[in-house]
Amino acid sequence: LPACDGLSAGDCMQIYLVNEFLILFMLMPVIIPVTIAAYSIVGEKTTRSLEPLLATPITTVELLAGKSLAAAIPAIFASWASFGLFLLLLPVIGASKGVIGYIAGPTWLLAVLVIGPLMSIAAVNFAIFVSSRVNDPRVAEQISTVIIVPIMLVLFAQLAGLITLNVTFMIIAIIVIALIDVGMIYLGTSIFDRESILTRWK
Repeated sequence: LPACDGLSAGDCMQIYLVNEFLILFMLMPVIIPVTIAAYSIVGEKTTRSLEPLLATPITTVELLAGKSLAAAIPAIFASWASFGLFLLLLPVIGASKGVIGYIAGPTWLLAVLVIGPLMSIAAVNFAIFVSSRVNDPRVAEQISTVIIVPIMLVLFAQLAGLITLNVTFMIIAIIVIALIDVGMIYLGTSIFDRESILTRWK
């Protein structure tokens, strides 16, 4: 690992092992909001609270933005708080200064503070899209969990030595995920048909 430059073999091994936790911190802001977002449309339809909401003068963009933020913000703050607690407890479990410095460095910070929220937005928009197209909350939740597959592929690719989680990888991931977010937001707002949602489900 390039991060091992100037560090002992023990520190290098710790960094290799601790990188597995990085994937968990990237999964957290994806898994947490999916259930909330997947319920957001179809769940309100089943409880008959969606019709009055869609009848208000609120725009589609405002409606979807509100539901997205309500699902994503708690997950993002939960992942940030968990990461902060993780950093505080590293000395307790015997992590060296080199390992702590690496975890508090740009690779991890980009992943947790930037990629995490971007992935959360993608997950939430995907779940809301699914929620607006199915008729059962359980189906929406099950289909929405597909969003974690790309992250698991990154984990397996890292374990197989096919990719290295470094600053370059994180910057590329940020650009790609940001473009995906923009595309999903545009797609979600363009295909969200209020009349169809109100009349299709009986």
